[in-house]
Amino acid sequence: MAERGWMAVAPGRPTGVAIGAAVADLEISRAWLVDPSSGREGPGELVVSDGVLEAVSWLAGDEAAGIDDGGVIVAPGFIDLHAHLREPGNEDAETVASALAAAAHGGFTAVCAMPNTSPPADEPGVLSLVRAAAAASGSPVALLPYGTVSAGRAGEVLAAIGELADAGAVGFSDDGAPVRSGSLLRNALLYAGAIGLPIVDHPEDLEQTSGAEANEGLVATILGLRGWPGAGEVAAVARDLAIFADVLTDSPGARLHLTHLSTAAAVEQVRAAKRRGLPVTCDVTPHHVALTGEWLAGARRWAWQALDDSGRARDPWADGVLVAEPYDQSTRVNPPLRSADDAAACLAALVDGTADAVATDHAPHTVVDKAVEFGVAATGISGIETALGLLLAAVDAGRLTLGRAIGALTTGPASILGARLGRSAGLTEGAPADLVVFDRSDGWRVSADGLVSRGKNSPLIGQTLSGRVLLTLAGGRLAYEDPALADPYALPARHPWRHRLGAGRSPGDRRTDARRSNGDTPSPNNRRSASAMRSSRIARRLLGQLVPLARPGPAGGPSSTLRA
Repeated sequence: MAERGWMAVAPGRPTGVAIGAAVADLEISRAWLVDPSSGREGPGELVVSDGVLEAVSWLAGDEAAGIDDGGVIVAPGFIDLHAHLREPGNEDAETVASALAAAAHGGFTAVCAMPNTSPPADEPGVLSLVRAAAAASGSPVALLPYGTVSAGRAGEVLAAIGELADAGAVGFSDDGAPVRSGSLLRNALLYAGAIGLPIVDHPEDLEQTSGAEANEGLVATILGLRGWPGAGEVAAVARDLAIFADVLTDSPGARLHLTHLSTAAAVEQVRAAKRRGLPVTCDVTPHHVALTGEWLAGARRWAWQALDDSGRARDPWADGVLVAEPYDQSTRVNPPLRSADDAAACLAALVDGTADAVATDHAPHTVVDKAVEFGVAATGISGIETALGLLLAAVDAGRLTLGRAIGALTTGPASILGARLGRSAGLTEGAPADLVVFDRSDGWRVSADGLVSRGKNSPLIGQTLSGRVLLTLAGGRLAYEDPALADPYALPARHPWRHRLGAGRSPGDRRTDARRSNGDTPSPNNRRSASAMRSSRIARRLLGQLVPLARPGPAGGPSSTLRA
């Protein structure tokens, strides 16, 4: 059984620390570190001081004994290339503040906001509103806005791409719909390419998918739902790739990113294009990797469990795996949940690098928009908090490596965003601390109350996912803290972290505990020698302390402190 790492953090939130507080002093010891930017993972420990990742130490030999990737994991903060924050215009479904809080709960420290708001982000003033809402939220999670490709997302004329770029747009998309005309896409690629920013297209041929309700195939037929042909995605990808290849002859800096690919044929088109040297990028979503169309019928097994030994999709009715009510509106998404064969192709694309990144396509909706007839329910899954759990399900099943899963959430998105990300995507000493700590040995049950997002439209409600997020730091500031860390008494009496967190102990006792395990001398589970502990600069950080940021008060008055 994997040994859990431990964090030297004070029980509770000292001095009333709130989200957004600077992390003055934090040590994480004997954990499994994953750093895709260096291609390295293994036992290690790290120190954060004054919001900066001061030290990263990799352990070997006796010091690493008993630590593996089945316990506490520390990784760079995740980056979401594709999330719908709904503000302005649909704050009942989500606000910028609730979305950033949900992102932190999911381990994300940077979120790209899609521009299909109301009004759409087609001019700098809307981007300013969104960024102001992020600043007012107090969350340290970075909000990176996209601008629209077309004015009003109407698909007729280009938006003011240059002005949007000057206002901080990290790319351009009409997501929620494709870039409708080939000529508009061509012009967008040329203009955006001149300033080095990507066009992010939602590949869908609307003529083929109009009125569609569920992926074309067995499930749609039995449930009596209008089929959503995969050819609608394949045709759109073919168009985009052909135009992109032509544009590159005139504008070598043009960049095309295809989002939420969901079919085996579309994935293969991108794989072939990359082999030809076309610099196209793409992402897949966690739900298109781990879920399939049979969830609409009431199945609740993972995509890889829905394949037979020959790799073909199984019949959920014949298998007797329908355990939930059919027509669950939370399973209605665009593109739709596909067949197990398609899901396997998306996972294979993630494994071999054809898919550069995982993006959540977080799409929160109100109950009013979802609790209607299946075919007219709003499309989308509230997925930013469950993305890690779905990828870890594939890791636990041996279908994906932990390093590749983390890379698809960190260095993959970072390579697409480039300099506009504005930070490192690795465990980089001397950089502001952007990291997530999660426990693979501890699961969490997804519930409506447990989701921080206002959108509760998740088919995973009631399911247990591995990889409980314990702590998220963004820009050296506290973005999320598991309630059990804030209140160690909430942990079971024999929970391994309860002792390490020092519940009911004096600070002096906790300092002693940081140097030794449950006895007077170092135990086999804490094999660092006393001399090594004394000489390690990490050992100097014996008790983490989160301190609040002070905001200036009124003129001549005292400063105010952010509190929980």
